[in-house]
Amino acid sequence: MFEIKAREKMVERALLIGAYINPSRKADARGLLEELEELVNTLGIPVVDRMLVSHRESHARYLIGTGKAREIADLVKKRECDVIIFDNELTPAQQRNWEELAGVTVADRQEIILDIFGARARTREARIQVDLARMEYSLPRLSHAWSHLGQQGGGIGAKGEGESQLEQDKRKIRGQIDRLKRELESVRRARTTQRKDRKRAPVPTAAIVGYTNVGKSSLLRRLTGADVLVEDKLFATLDTTTRKIALPNKQPLLLTDTVGFVRNLPHQLVESFNATLEEAAFSDFLIHVLDASQPNVMEFFNTTMRVLADLGADTRQMLVVFNKVDKVDDPSTLTALRGHFPDALMVSVRTGAGMGELVDRISGFVGKETVTVELRLPAARADLLARLHREGTQGAIHYEGEWTYVTATMPTRALDHFAPFLAAAPIGEKLPVPAA
Repeated sequence: MFEIKAREKMVERALLIGAYINPSRKADARGLLEELEELVNTLGIPVVDRMLVSHRESHARYLIGTGKAREIADLVKKRECDVIIFDNELTPAQQRNWEELAGVTVADRQEIILDIFGARARTREARIQVDLARMEYSLPRLSHAWSHLGQQGGGIGAKGEGESQLEQDKRKIRGQIDRLKRELESVRRARTTQRKDRKRAPVPTAAIVGYTNVGKSSLLRRLTGADVLVEDKLFATLDTTTRKIALPNKQPLLLTDTVGFVRNLPHQLVESFNATLEEAAFSDFLIHVLDASQPNVMEFFNTTMRVLADLGADTRQMLVVFNKVDKVDDPSTLTALRGHFPDALMVSVRTGAGMGELVDRISGFVGKETVTVELRLPAARADLLARLHREGTQGAIHYEGEWTYVTATMPTRALDHFAPFLAAAPIGEKLPVPAA
């Protein structure tokens, strides 16, 4: 695989910069800068200092004014920093200008997130998505990634100077991008096939969504006993994990953990990870997990809802769950959250508080998608009883001659298969007419 030559990075001392224009956005800018520090710490890069910079308008050369830029460059030398990391998105030209001014490596929020995703990707799908996003991010930055870009090649019979090395490298990367897009499309088709297989065995599905590091993977492990990675880090897991859970009423449920959201996610990753996130769009309902101990919890909620809206999943039935209530010291915080979300649940995955009520609420959501029926099955059709055990819950059963009568609770989607064997209409519904 053709790889972009990586710039030499020294990651011993980092200075973080957050620039904002509107004074009313200062608090948001501070919160984003704090989040950037968490992202940088996730990569193991020590942070020496961080700065909020107010500026009247965006400048083409350094994003901020020249005077402030030189002041920051002097601070970099004074503090012996070897990398500047901006919370803002920098253009390739601005990145080059900063590196020339400060004499150190310069990165932005997008590059940090891409590095984290690259380090955490495990499955083939996730690796393809990350590689694709990295290629698209790096393509316009090639002109300062190589030292030989101005060289041009010719040869015997060549006309003119030939193709420059920069043009060759860009052509190779575009070829890689096209190949990765084809591979990703193949993965998406495979995922669609898997989803159709699940629909043929109509077990209700739910997706766990939410901001990164709110405890989604911990919740999946607690509910299903799944052996999934659980760490107190941003983007600890990137790969979709689906596990089956048996609810108290014996109704099965497929529960999927999805990649966490983050503010200002690079647009390359939003597009590339649609294949992973679309599990939320095709689920019967969503479990939206929030961190009750986070001061910016409302902003995190809005960020997740915006991404779900982009996926067309914001209209799905949703159960809002506030996790980490054991970390909340001020009772008024939980009171305020209940005021905004009266139907939400307050739980602690770590201590187990509220988990029983959560399981009951999940059962209630699944119950909305199920129906209780009486079936009249041929006694010789043991396969129908076996399928009923897989997809629903069997109640009373008795035998009369060549027929087996059984009361069962099953997902409404399973009615199509059992419609010819209905002995009576489901409660509150008309008896379906079997197809001829």
